[in-house]
Amino acid sequence: MKYENITRASFIKRPNRFIAEVDLNGKKEIVHVKNTGRCKELLLPGSEVYLTAPGNPDRKTKYDLVAVRKNTGVLFNIDSQAPNKVVKEWLSTQAFDKVIPEYKYGDSRIDFYMERELPSGETEKFLMEVKGCTLEVDGVGYFPDAPTERGVKHIRELIKAKEKGYRTALAFVIQMDGVTEVRPNVDTHPEFGEAFEDAKRAGVEIFFLTCHVEPDVLKINSDLQI
Repeated sequence: MKYENITRASFIKRPNRFIAEVDLNGKKEIVHVKNTGRCKELLLPGSEVYLTAPGNPDRKTKYDLVAVRKNTGVLFNIDSQAPNKVVKEWLSTQAFDKVIPEYKYGDSRIDFYMERELPSGETEKFLMEVKGCTLEVDGVGYFPDAPTERGVKHIRELIKAKEKGYRTALAFVIQMDGVTEVRPNVDTHPEFGEAFEDAKRAGVEIFFLTCHVEPDVLKINSDLQI
């Protein structure tokens, strides 16, 4: 995916999880942060950040903060809506006959439902939940960076679906270059780690979708075929 416009700024502070103050061309600007996670190791005073302007005159803020350069020099996309967008683009390159986003299953909305006809004539049904990883420690990605009861619920739904004959997958979009693995952040949310391990034992497939990040681009570069 590519952003239509991008502007460089310098991070000042984050008064709450929805907004941040940045220095844009020497002027303080209040911007919307497109990630409600903590991002505390990324959003540090003086950090180089990148903004987009959606162009909606009814908004309270003109800009969205979508990317930040970590003090290691690595650029992170932190737009929480971006993972589903790039996965939708990526799924269009896979051999599916049908791809439906935001699919109602059980008590949840699963990110993607897919179908394809097998050589046997049977229809393979596939459910995929997508998680964006923006937390990196020593070259390894971790998820989540804040407790996510919704994430646990969706994993449990995938386990149930697997038992009913669906192919199911948990896909981590790694929103930075140079990281190829994501581990459960059990220090932050032990229950997510338990659900993750239960899912693996149940046969839920785990995909690590590596990405290339530029200020205005997030692109899956994985050659994985499903």
